[in-house]
Amino acid sequence: MKALLTTISASMLILFLAVSCDNTTAKQAISQTTEVNTSTKVIKPTEPILQIVFNFDNYTPNELPQKWTQSFIGSGDTQWKVIDDQGNKVMAQLYSDNPGHHYNAVVNDSIYLKNMTLSVRIKGVSGRHDQGGGFIWRYQDKDNYYVVRANPLEDNMVLYKVENGKRTDLPLMDKGRTYGVDVPKLGNGWNTMKLTVEDDIFTIFLNGKELFKVQDTTFPDAGKVGLWTKADAVTYFDDFVVGLLNN
Repeated sequence: MKALLTTISASMLILFLAVSCDNTTAKQAISQTTEVNTSTKVIKPTEPILQIVFNFDNYTPNELPQKWTQSFIGSGDTQWKVIDDQGNKVMAQLYSDNPGHHYNAVVNDSIYLKNMTLSVRIKGVSGRHDQGGGFIWRYQDKDNYYVVRANPLEDNMVLYKVENGKRTDLPLMDKGRTYGVDVPKLGNGWNTMKLTVEDDIFTIFLNGKELFKVQDTTFPDAGKVGLWTKADAVTYFDDFVVGLLNN
């Protein structure tokens, strides 16, 4: 029965996501689902049974793609759109005149998950108050979600909850509240972030290395996923991969 429910869940997710992905991505996802349905491979708990890839190649440049919604907290504005970065299309947050206490968010309206993996390539282009950015998950509305971000100005990664519009950094498992962890110099090139979400345990990776875990129960239910920046950070994102976990 569990195997059957897993198959049904994956198939339903593809139908739900197909409208939000370009044709190439949808076909890849359907192919991967077929493999899941017929494969006898034992899936590890943290290995996705299905992946949806947003590489933004087939989206119209200088527009926010359909099925994506942008929002912000604070004064100022936000501007998310697909742009050309030296011949490669990326999702970018471009508004660069925000104050320090301002949060920019963009979420996919067709993806609604509780347990998942997320990965993305991220490039911090500019920003005086802040740079870089990261993931949003279990997004309930613009004032309530989890976020983890990498900041090239500080060379660290920190995981927060945003609850009722207030951002609070969360303590690390076995280490307590340390304001995340310091990382090797991020610079203004591409870095790869990854996140694994398993119930109330969140595991963070940077460039293939596990950095820390956080445990929190503020938002226990499924929610949307997306991307995030702070203040005046101009940031590019590419190869945003959402994985469905088999739990």
